[in-house]
Amino acid sequence: MLALSLMNWFFWALLSALFAGATAILAKVGVANVNSHLATAIRTTVILAFAWTIALAVAPSREIFTLSKRTWLFLALSGVATGLSWLCYFRALQLGAASKVAPVDKLSVVFVLVFAALFLGESLTWRTGLGGALIVAGAVVLVLK
Repeated sequence: MLALSLMNWFFWALLSALFAGATAILAKVGVANVNSHLATAIRTTVILAFAWTIALAVAPSREIFTLSKRTWLFLALSGVATGLSWLCYFRALQLGAASKVAPVDKLSVVFVLVFAALFLGESLTWRTGLGGALIVAGAVVLVLK
């Protein structure tokens, strides 16, 4: 049962990585000859329509009225952080090679490890430290000429 549970999150995380990889390539082509902020707004509009379509198809619409203020606050803050990330990501893609921008963007994993330890009480072990260090090293290797 545990293996099935792990495969469930792993399956979705792997699909997330696959789509994120495709996003970098599609976005790099999409930001050519356009303001990166306009490109982000267009992308966000598509995501907004797509996300609401999926949410309304699978979740009862009345569920939105049962969310706590805390949930609204943290989802809103997450949305602001996502928006800032996307604005920066698209600008970076416009200025740099996708093969260099994406590895630096994936340093977000290292930030998650640190933030999860600081704010969620998740443990930083030698394994997470080593994994984080390898991610940093990988990004450095990929970005250097």
